[in-house]
Formats: sequence, C-alpha cells, structure tokens
Amino acid sequence: MISPRFPIFAITFAVAYAVIYVIAVEQNYALITYHPVSGQFELLTTPPKGGGRPAMYWYGWILTAGLGAFVIGLLAMLVPDHWVKRVWPAWAWIIPLAVFGVFAYLLRAYFMR
Repeated sequence: MISPRFPIFAITFAVAYAVIYVIAVEQNYALITYHPVSGQFELLTTPPKGGGRPAMYWYGWILTAGLGAFVIGLLAMLVPDHWVKRVWPAWAWIIPLAVFGVFAYLLRAYFMR
C-alpha cells in the first residue's frame, strides 16, 4: 500500500537530488571515495593513493545526493496539506533538466576542444 503522501515525496526527492548533486560535485562533498587500483572505499573525500593514481568520487556524490534528497523528501511528507496543493508536479522534470544545462555549462571545455 502506497501512502497518499508519496507523490510529494517523489517530487521533492527528484528536485532535491538534482540540486544536491550539483552542489556535491562542485564542492566535492563525497560521503565515500573509491580507489579503483586497490579496490578500497574510504569515508568522505580522501586524496588519491599510490603515486597519483586517480580516486573516484562519483559514488560518494551519488550517495550524498541520495541521502540528502531522501531526508528532504521525508520532511516534505510532514508538510501540511494546504501547502502540498501548491506544489507543481512538473518541478520533478524541470529542475533535473535544468541541471543537465548546468552540467553542460560546467563541462563546456570538454565540448569545445
């Protein structure tokens, strides 16, 4: 049985995930770091190990955005009904699509080579 409050959770989660993900990437707020050469995960953002071999922060950014959006979504389910009626469901599409535009702008140097 799905809660009647689930739509507000889903809309809020989609919007919050997109926004938090951009912030996490830009500020490098990764909850975990993966070192592919050694196969190790570490908590928070840690520098690369082993002679400059790269560390992967992408998993940490996803986890940061997912946990943050989950908490915000749960809090949104507690909002009174008269506020919920004002939420436009299209935000669940508009904000993530806008985030694609933000990333296209941030990565424009890779497209202009």
